[in-house]
Amino acid sequence: MTKRQRQTYRLFGKILFILYIAFLVYFLIFSERYGREPGSGSYQYNLVPFQEIRRFWEYRGQLGFLASFTNLFGNVLIFIPFGFFFPMASRSRSLVLTVFLSFMLSLAVEMGQFVTQVGCFDIDDLLLNTFGGLIGYLLYALSHRVGVIRHRRRNRER
Repeated sequence: MTKRQRQTYRLFGKILFILYIAFLVYFLIFSERYGREPGSGSYQYNLVPFQEIRRFWEYRGQLGFLASFTNLFGNVLIFIPFGFFFPMASRSRSLVLTVFLSFMLSLAVEMGQFVTQVGCFDIDDLLLNTFGGLIGYLLYALSHRVGVIRHRRRNRER
């Protein structure tokens, strides 16, 4: 890959990353779905790891598919783009840094919910969001590796 191609690739990654962050901020802070309405009564939080994950899994029949899916898989899915776009947009391709920043962004969101008492602070959300960032990074690494292999094959064929 030439230097110009790398710069274009990184610029594209930055644009996608900024769009993703804008979506994330809107969805996690300003959207009025999923219990984010302020002043909805007493504030709840969970500091026990896996408590809410277990509860949503055990009572998925009573809670309904949408509520269970949103809590268990939505928290993972919403952070996959972070893990994919961050290494694409930055010079750093570090797994550890990407997972750490996924955790820190999730912690910032959860702390914001705790301070504003909108939504609820949940340690399980930190775990699920960070796992989503890890999956995103692994997808990035896989796609990057496939791209490198394809590029080498093309160069050999020339």
